[in-house]
Amino acid sequence: MVTLFDVVAAVKDPELRVLNVAELGILRDVTVDGDAVTVTITPTYSGCPAMDLIRADIESALHDAGVARVDVRTVLDPPWSTDMISPEGKAKLAAAGIAPPAPMSGSVFVQLSVRCPRCGSPATEQLSRFGSTACKSLWRCTACLEPFDAVKAL
Repeated sequence: MVTLFDVVAAVKDPELRVLNVAELGILRDVTVDGDAVTVTITPTYSGCPAMDLIRADIESALHDAGVARVDVRTVLDPPWSTDMISPEGKAKLAAAGIAPPAPMSGSVFVQLSVRCPRCGSPATEQLSRFGSTACKSLWRCTACLEPFDAVKAL
């Protein structure tokens, strides 16, 4: 049986279409109170332009599932980090040719290299700190010569 949590969890991130909001780690809670559902999400960063679309997609998915009243709340504490991306989500990113972020675990660092999601080589170079979206950077593998996006570790 599909739960309302499953309905919300299936909503795709509009910028990382291979991930849903649960795999991305921004889905915090789904609470049912009678005919009302409250969903709590956390943006990947406070100015994330995708949040309005994610909120609308969550509302639409729940309305399609028969929920009359939907309240999508945004919380900033605790802040999201790339460590919240599930192992399945990281595997999906790599399978889609997007390098998943390295573990942060409270550290602050500048990533000097990432493994190529296509051939696995660590021989890569950053072409631009900014990729196709603000949360990604553009890299190139010097082994297979393929360009790829990498999710920035936060």
